[in-house]
Amino acid sequence: MRIPSGDDVVLIQQPRSPGDPTVITVNCPDKPGLGCDLCRIILEFGLSITRADFSTDGRWCYIVFWVVPDPTSHRLDWDSLKNRLFFASPPCLVPFYFDQKSNGPSLPPLYLLKVCFVDQKGLLHDVTKVLTELEFTIQRVKVMKTPDGKVVDLFFITDGKELLHTEKRRRETCRHLVSVFKECCISCELQLAGPEYESLQAFSSLPLAIAEELFSCEPSEGKSCTQAFCTDIAIAEKASVTMDNHLSPARTLLQIQCIDQKGLLYDILRTSKDCNIQIAYGRFSSNVKGCRNVDLLIQLTNGNKIVDPKLQLTLCSRLKAEMLHPFRVIIANRGPDTELLVANPVELCGRGRPRVFYDVTFALKTLGVCIFSAEIGRHSTKDQQWEVYRFLLDENSKGPLAGARAGKEIADRVTRTLMGW
Repeated sequence: MRIPSGDDVVLIQQPRSPGDPTVITVNCPDKPGLGCDLCRIILEFGLSITRADFSTDGRWCYIVFWVVPDPTSHRLDWDSLKNRLFFASPPCLVPFYFDQKSNGPSLPPLYLLKVCFVDQKGLLHDVTKVLTELEFTIQRVKVMKTPDGKVVDLFFITDGKELLHTEKRRRETCRHLVSVFKECCISCELQLAGPEYESLQAFSSLPLAIAEELFSCEPSEGKSCTQAFCTDIAIAEKASVTMDNHLSPARTLLQIQCIDQKGLLYDILRTSKDCNIQIAYGRFSSNVKGCRNVDLLIQLTNGNKIVDPKLQLTLCSRLKAEMLHPFRVIIANRGPDTELLVANPVELCGRGRPRVFYDVTFALKTLGVCIFSAEIGRHSTKDQQWEVYRFLLDENSKGPLAGARAGKEIADRVTRTLMGW
């Protein structure tokens, strides 16, 4: 029997005309949460899904994505994307791959990148962009400025290519950073993370008042509290989630309509995965006047319809919350300083959302706002774990944004960048 190749599982068809989407086809055995895992990789590469169709009989699935690159993104390595999608898919010949994948996917090892720079405006985003281009995922970060005008960045990263265990990959990474930033890069070290990661993993606790403001506002209230959610009444009215058990004898029809936003399909499939909902068929329709329609035929893991009203309400509420509040963004006063906080839900498997740090630092660079310090940590509420990004802003750098409205404008720009608006 012929061993399946990447072309048998993942096919990427480039557009025939400029402006047309690229078509990605995945044809492989099914597994719980596969759609979420594939969408996550696509989002990680800076691609937006314009349409999608997927179907499965519970054993084999066929998925088609129509994707377009983010205008701010770098040139894509399509071969690397294809490899990542291929290895995220279940093996076609289980006995052949048994030794390699018998325990399922494991978290890649964590590495510490320590870089010292001469400080300059927008530096944190510029470094983040380079690391993203190299297919690194930033798991934790600690940014510290020194009195002599230098900045020390500690990035705890994982490698999408899983090659950092090789000296070649580590050496080329440091060499690339030095070549990009030239004389601004004073030193660069890359090694396997040690005990210093444990001290950062704890993450300084959020003050109670800030935690309440960041996590307590409910989407149903139709107002933004002091947060920049951009969920006004008009947007809330366009968001609907309904279920119907009459169309199919074996599955529940889930219909979603909402404002289009970055990573929408990922958010829907992540929520379904975390709620142990299996999707037999799905269609993610094209953007029509800024709105999306999503039709899913779903069932429980035991193969039954979703008929329990309480379970229906829980799932619909969680999905609507994801459409209205996929991110929490606030500006808080930290003594005389201003702090920007951004939070987003974490998958049950422990993985955070891709490219959040990239988008936030891009928004701040665009506004001309300098970052005095930054850190990433986790915070748990009663029913959800969150990834929290904290940025201490340099008050002397806001320029035209200085004044009473500066905080609101910063939070609004960050939110719109995260949402893709």
